[in-house]
Parts: sequence; C-alpha cells; structure tokens
Amino acid sequence: MNEQQLIPYLFRTEFSKISSVLSKLFGLEHIEVAEDIASETFLSALETWPYKGVPENPAAWLYAVAKNKTRNYLHRNKIFSEKIIPGLQTGTINSFEIDLSEDNISDSMLQMLFTLCHPAISAEAQIGLSLRTLCGFGIDEIATAFLTNKDTINKRLSRAREKLREEKIRIEFPALEEIDLRLDTVLTTLYLLFSEGYYSENKEEVIREGLCREAMRLTFLLIENQYTNQPKVNALYALMCFHASRLPARKNNNGEIILYEQQDENLWNRDLISNGAYYLHKASVGNRISRYHLEAAIAYWHTVKPDTEEKWENILQLYNQLLQIEYSPIAALNRTYALSKTNGKQEAITEAEKLKLEDNHFYFVLLGELYTGIDDRKAKDCLEKAVRLAKTNSDRQTILKKL
Repeated sequence: MNEQQLIPYLFRTEFSKISSVLSKLFGLEHIEVAEDIASETFLSALETWPYKGVPENPAAWLYAVAKNKTRNYLHRNKIFSEKIIPGLQTGTINSFEIDLSEDNISDSMLQMLFTLCHPAISAEAQIGLSLRTLCGFGIDEIATAFLTNKDTINKRLSRAREKLREEKIRIEFPALEEIDLRLDTVLTTLYLLFSEGYYSENKEEVIREGLCREAMRLTFLLIENQYTNQPKVNALYALMCFHASRLPARKNNNGEIILYEQQDENLWNRDLISNGAYYLHKASVGNRISRYHLEAAIAYWHTVKPDTEEKWENILQLYNQLLQIEYSPIAALNRTYALSKTNGKQEAITEAEKLKLEDNHFYFVLLGELYTGIDDRKAKDCLEKAVRLAKTNSDRQTILKKL
C-alpha cells in the first residue's frame, strides 16, 4: 500500500477508534471536540509524512499525536473544567492518560455504537451518526449515501446530537436488562448500513464495499462481547458474509451491475462463504428465530449456483417464514421470483401483480422477466416503465440491456 492509499485507509480504520475513546472520556456533550481532535491528528499526518516519511508504526504514531493534542486541548480549554481543574490544582494533570489500548478501543466503540443507536433519535440519524463517528465518513460522503446535501446532513446530525444531550444519554454499555431491547436497534442500524453498501442508490457508485466492510467490522465487535454474542447477532454476521462473498462478481469493469444469473462463481470468495456457514451454525441455538436467521439461510442458498429444485423450494419456504415474522414489500417481491422458479411464471405473475408496487422499478423488472416468453409486448412495456423509474445509471443500463 503506497502513501497515497495509506492515510485514507488509516482514516477509515483509526479515526473511529480515536474519536470513540475521546468521546467516552469527554462525554457525549463534547463529541464534536473528540471528532475535531481525531481530524487534526490526521491533518498532522498529511502535513508531516510526505516530508519526514511514514513512521514504522503508523497507527501508534497517530495514537501518540492524538494523546498530545488531547492533553494540549485540556490544558487550554475551560469547557472541561469539571473534569480537569481538580487535576490542574493538584498537579496531577501531567499524569493524565488517554487509554488507547486495544481493549479500551473495543469497549469504547461498542459503547458508542449503543449510544448512537439510541431509540431517542430517528433511524436515519442513527445511521448518519454511526457513519460519521464509527466509520470515519465525511459529511460529503454521508450526504451522498442519503442522496441529499451537506446542509441537510449537518442539520440532521446536529439535531440528533442535541437530542442525545437533552436526554442526558451517557456513553456506556446498557444495563443487562436493557441489552436485548437496545440490541435490536443496533442490529437494524448495522443491517441498513450493510444494505446501503450492498446496493446503494448513489448515482455514481451502486456498490459501496467500504460500507459493507464497516458494517461487518462493527457487527463482529458485538460477537466478541459476551453480552451481545447472541444467535441473532451471529445470524446477521453470517448474512453479511454470504452477501459479501459475491461482491467481486456483482459489477463489471464499467461499474455496471452483473445480475446473479450472469455472475462468475469463480470470483466468489469461498472463505467468506465458509465463515458465513460457521456463524450461521453458531446462530442455530436457542428457540428464537429472527429475520436475520431466515435472510442468512436465503443468502446461503444463493451461494449455491446451480438451479436445482431443492434450492428454490428451500428459498421459497424461507421467504414464506420471513414474511410471517416481518412483512416487507421487497421480501414479498423476492418471494415471487422464487415462486416462479418452483411453480412457474404464470402463478408468479398472479402473485406479483397483487403487490401493486407501482413506484418501484424492481417490480417492473420482475414483471418484465416473468412476462418474457408469455407476453413479450407486456414484458417490453414493464421494462420501459422500469427504465423510467430506475434511480441509478447502472440500473438503467442493466434494464436497457434486457430490453
């Protein structure tokens, strides 16, 4: 990895660690200060490394600079007086230590994850704050992910932070009796974060692997903690592994989506498929089944390329269970495709048209697929509607090829 690639890579991996530890130290009301210090640390790297060279241990260099910048800030700024003045008066400030050990980083990030996913703020704000604080995303990138502008994102994040302050939410691991309730919100946020990476409505980049990796990294933190290492967490991680395994085969050199049927399975990551199977097995304990269990099982069958009767019958039955647990129009639409594979196109058309998803281009893409060979004029009409509704250039190009 060359110098130009190194700093962006480290920003992705280390910014969140530094800002999480400092936010925990300062308190949620001063999260912007923590982020500013983390940002200034990387600015120092940009200013220093091109001239003096990359240090032998870049992460350790960043931690040392962050500690020094934090100490300097504490010395000169009075907003931390309730924490710092006693140390100044007794002369113990020089021994003030910022703990950037691996254990404290993991604990801080996990506590921050639960804090940012607090039900007091909206789901969009939860994801936005997680992208900013835990994933090191800039405001421009978050605005792109949400298909909006910087001002909107800044206002949304400011309102969310203010709400957390008003509610006096502390950066801490929730009480044991609250973990299960709060964990569902955390998992929803991580699921949405991964989904945004797996299929983004960003007009320039329909697949954003960085988002997928961040979602997987944060989910794995939950697995490593004894209180959150639950079956549904393992199931979500398995789901992510199965989907991520096919990422290298999902787009061509022009950035266009390659549909499942045309994907080169030789490009699928077999290690991730094996990891998915391992964590899905770990998830198969207890007597509660979550949406993540079912979606992971569906994703597993999509790592089996041949179109066998067993494969599509299993997928259909899994979708039937999923819709009973948690109905969603997209899951119902996907079920219809599985139905066409098991019971034929005509039955699937009848079921699909009951959904009436008239503003969804995937709906018309599916109908176009189902009508092909039965009523090609109708198939063409559906695909033309899909082109008009498509939100990304990549989707439009894929549909035009079908046409």
